[in-house]
This record gives sequence, C-alpha cells and structure tokens, in this order.
Amino acid sequence: MSNTNGLPAEITAEQIPIVPHLEAPGDAPQTSIRRRVIRLAWPMIGESFLQTLLGIVDTILVAGLGVAALAGVGTAMNVTFILIGAMMALTVGASVLVAQAVGAKEYVVANQFAKQAIILAILISLPISLLGFIFGAPVIALFGLEPDASNIALEYLHVTVGTIAVLTVMLLASSVLRGAGNSRTPLFVTIVVNLINLGLTYGLIYGHFGLPALGAIGSAWGTSIARLLGAIVLVAILWRGSDGIRLAGLFGWRPQFGVVRDVLRIGVPAALEEVIVIVAFAALTPIVAGLGTDVVAAHRAVISILSFSFLPGIGFGLAATALVAQSIGAQNTTEARAITTEAARWALIWMGGIGLLFLIFASNIMQIFNPSPAMLIAGTASIQVMALIQPCWAGTFVYGGALRGIGDTRTPFLVSGGMMWVVVGLAYVVMHFYPSLPAVWSTFLVAGPFEVWLLRRAWLRSVNQ
Repeated sequence: MSNTNGLPAEITAEQIPIVPHLEAPGDAPQTSIRRRVIRLAWPMIGESFLQTLLGIVDTILVAGLGVAALAGVGTAMNVTFILIGAMMALTVGASVLVAQAVGAKEYVVANQFAKQAIILAILISLPISLLGFIFGAPVIALFGLEPDASNIALEYLHVTVGTIAVLTVMLLASSVLRGAGNSRTPLFVTIVVNLINLGLTYGLIYGHFGLPALGAIGSAWGTSIARLLGAIVLVAILWRGSDGIRLAGLFGWRPQFGVVRDVLRIGVPAALEEVIVIVAFAALTPIVAGLGTDVVAAHRAVISILSFSFLPGIGFGLAATALVAQSIGAQNTTEARAITTEAARWALIWMGGIGLLFLIFASNIMQIFNPSPAMLIAGTASIQVMALIQPCWAGTFVYGGALRGIGDTRTPFLVSGGMMWVVVGLAYVVMHFYPSLPAVWSTFLVAGPFEVWLLRRAWLRSVNQ
C-alpha cells in the first residue's frame, strides 16, 4: 500500500519527526506575504552572491601565477559551470517536491524526497566523474589553449569533476532547506565555506600556513575541500532535523525508483534550461570575436557585470519557487498568485534600480576593468543597453520560478532556452548589418519582453485552471 505520492505507507509513529512551528501557507494572517517573500529571498540573494564569489576569489588568487594559469583555470571553470547546471536537476526537483510536501504538512514524505535526492546525487555523480576523466582532454582541446595552459585546465577539471558529488550534495542540502522555508542556514554555511576557501586556496596555491604549494591546482583543491566541509555541516543539520526535515534513521534510504522518477521529471528540464542558456551565452563570444580583442574583453566584462545584476532576480525567483510550492501543497492557489505578484514586484524594484544605476554609472563601472579606450566605449554602451532589459529579466526569474513551484519546469525550459537561442540568431544577423557590441546586446531588447510575456501567460493559465 502507498500514499498518494507513491511512497510506502509503512510508517510508524516514531518515524514521524518532531516538527517545529513552520510558517506554512496558512500562516499568512500572522506573517504577511511580503515579509515571507523578502525574508526567504534575501538570504538566497546573499548565497548566490557568495557562490559566485568563490569563483572570483579563485580567479584573483590564481592571477598571481601568470597568464597561462589564469587562462587554464578560467577554461576549466567554463566547463565546470556547465556540469553544475546539469546537476541542478537534483536541486530543483528536490526543492519543489520537499516544499509541496511541507505545504501539505506531509513531513515524512518530505523526508523521503530529501533522502532519495541525496542517494540519486551520489549515484549520478559517479559516472559524471568517470566521464570527466575519460573525455576531459578532448573537451579542453576544443578551446585551443597553449600546451601549458591546457595542462593546467585539464588538471583543474579532473579535481573539480572528481569531487562533483561534494558540490552536488552541498547544493542539494541547501535546496532542501530552502524548500522547507529555511534560507538563512544555507547562507551562513556558505559564508563559512567562502572564508575557508579563501585561506585554503591561498595556502595551497602559494604554500603558506604549512600547506604544500600546488600552484593553480591548489585553487581547485581548496574550493573542493571547503565545499566538502560545507556539505558535511549541511547534511549534519538535516540529519539532526531542521524545519520539519530529518534524515536520521535507516528508513527511506533504499532507492525508490518512483520517487527518483518524480525528482528527475521536475529537475531534468530545469537542468537542460540551465545548460542551454550557459551554452548560448558562450555562443555569443565567437559572434563578437571578429570585432577585435578589445571588444571581446568588453563583452566578457559585461557578462561578469550581468551575473551580479541577476542576483536579486535569482533570489526572488527561488523564493517564488519554494513559497508557491508550499502553497500548492496546501492547495491554496490564491496565495500562490499573491506570492508570485509580490515576488515579481520586489524583483522589479531591485532590478529596475540596478538598471537605473547602470544607465548613470556605466562608464564608471567599466573603469573597474582597467579598459582600453575601445573597450571602454563598447562596454559602456553595452551596459546601458543591458540596463534597459533589467525589468524584463526580473519578471523572467519570478514567473519561471513560480512555474517551477507548481512542478512545471518544461515551460521555462522551452521558453527561456528557446528565446536565448533566438538572441544568438538575431545577434548573428545583426552583426552583418551593424557590427558592434551594443548592437549584439540590443537583441535582448527584442527577445526579453516576449519571453516574460510567455512565462507570465503560462503562469496565469496554470493557476486559473
């Protein structure tokens, strides 16, 4: 016999965790929707920033070793980002299913989803690590690096891919906690991970603090060890119990293919979307390459700036996913609509404000990168174009996140992944008529409004059925 989620119903009273008071969807009268959205979103914004900062710190520390080390590590990171996107399948699927179970107050079911996702993370990570060792060299060869940079890239990739299970478990544990409504704990753990990473990476690169001097590969080991410690802490917190989720006990660890199927059904489209968007952004680089080295450097700078402008949208999008999933679990679509509206409003305020700052201070922002005159001109104009599309991106993050909260990851995959490649096609065409970096970025002004309209339309249709 099984429950409605396809999980075994052989559950005894002692297997049910002691659950603290959770601010579930029914608590709206006590705590306003606005406070719930903001309180869940701001730690997610901070956590996303800190995850981005890990790579930036590694890059800065490696820069002291020379151009070859910087090029090698940067190339390996590009490959790693794609792998991280693929592993997002587990984190999105687990977060949504845990949040829906918490919203329905089915905490044993939520625990089952969390345990099965962790088992799946380990099982999937093993073949990915093996494939990374087998195909790492041919993949790195595609980038056409000099031999010394290529060797560094391959060694860095082997360490990163070999420890991909650590990163996946850390991201997954954070996602489970967010699904249960706890975004502060992952933030605090990520702060500690960043501090450990700073000391370990510096020590392992240059041989300080009694550590061996490993050169550029030291940054890979430092980050992996820091993430391992973070993963251990997060799993320990979940093992003891937090916000209704408790992993302790033998029950629920045996692989259950029905649960795994549910996790992948929601997570795989989200993972494909992430990979497609990353690859599409990468495809823009060869399109602008014919404009010269200075313009390519400006393009990379604009993408770096863009990653920071996305942080508020990511935070409110993740908050929408978790809170909408809880509301759907509680069968409260009215509150799901209200949560999405509130998240969209605040994402618009934050990203609209960032866009205004970009318009005013675009030149000053580009000066941070010590640009050449040609790089300054191209980059400044492109940042100003990027500023105009910020409000659309705010809606894209939130409505996509809300759709994921109801378990629909296919629509964001088709819409956002498809529109990103529309941008690539438009950029290719534009370069033949008006070859300039601002013109390439202007293609987002065409695709962005259409993308957010499609996602909002799909969202309203889903909750009004």
